[in-house]
Order: sequence, then C-alpha cells, then structure tokens
Amino acid sequence: MKLIIFGATGQTGQELVKQAIDHGHEVTAFVRSPEKLTLRDERLHVVKGDVLDQEAVTAAVAGQEAVLTALGTESLAYSGFLERSLVRIVTAMKKQGVDRIGYVASAGVDDELPGVQGMLAQRILKNPLKDHRQAIALLQQADLNYTVARPLRLLNGPLTGLYRQADTGVPEDAKQINRADVAHFLLQAIETEDHIKSSVGLAE
Repeated sequence: MKLIIFGATGQTGQELVKQAIDHGHEVTAFVRSPEKLTLRDERLHVVKGDVLDQEAVTAAVAGQEAVLTALGTESLAYSGFLERSLVRIVTAMKKQGVDRIGYVASAGVDDELPGVQGMLAQRILKNPLKDHRQAIALLQQADLNYTVARPLRLLNGPLTGLYRQADTGVPEDAKQINRADVAHFLLQAIETEDHIKSSVGLAE
C-alpha cells in the first residue's frame, strides 16, 4: 500500500514510518525538516514541505492510497495549527481521490477522561484538545473514511501489541500507552479497513 505520513519526524510519526516500512508499505514522509528523520530505506520517500502549503500537500497526496497524520502542537497555547493543517490535507485528499485517513489525536478530545485527575488533565490540555476537536470535525464533515486514535499518556517503550481499546471513553483504569502500540493500532486499522468512521481510546 502507498501511504503518506504527516508529522513523520515526531516520536509517534517515526514509529508509524518504521512500522509501515516493516509491513512492506511504500511510505512517503512529508516533513518540514528531513534531517530529523534518521531512518533510510528504499521504500521510504522523503518529501520536504510545509503542511500549510496547499500546493505542496496536494502534490504529495497524489497517487497515495491512504493518509496517516501524527501532527501535534508545540505548546499548550492555542494555535489552530492542527485545524489549518487538516484543511490542507482534506482538500488534497478530495482533489486526489484519497478517502482513507488515520489520525492520532489524544484522549480527552471527547471530554472522556474520568475522575478529578481526568478533569484536571482536560483543563491543562484544553487548547491542544480544542485544536484536535476542530481537526476531527473536518474529517467528519468531509465524509472521509477516518480512524481517530485517542491514546492516553504517551511513552517511548517498545511495541507490545497488548494494548486495550475502547470505542467510547477510555479503557478502564487506564493511564498510558507506548507510541509504538499507537502506531501499531493505526496501521492495522488502515490495513484491515477496521474502525471506519470511528474514534478509539487506547491504553495499556
């Protein structure tokens, strides 16, 4: 499968790139800073560009079979970056006839974190969560075949494959998940056409 990954130089994005290549996919990594992507492989094509550049994004999406995005925000202040990025990505997908997308968001986008600690976390992350919500709304309004991953606190541990899923809310007594497992979930969803038009909570 031909996949394009946005946010490929981030920690979760690099896991997506690595696992997609391991699964035999042809991967295009659309990145602002190619030097941050240390992995090299004959099936990896690195495209330097700005995700807010509509022409560049549209050109990069041409010929792809699915899109993966692990874009994030750099601070807790509200920027609208994710929403503005998804405007460009969705526009490109519509123009190029691509309708499958996997999106890494965050637990809390549905105000689903339980208890006092959950309420506190959602308050602290209110601006990034708002941006994710707006981006997800664009996917829903565009009627794309999307899968949204809602991971809890992200760790840099190895792939375990032992994570839990929740179609609503988050897994019970959940606290964290490895980025490698988030990448594993999203790739499997793309490969198997599972979780179409779904938002899934993820945790160990």
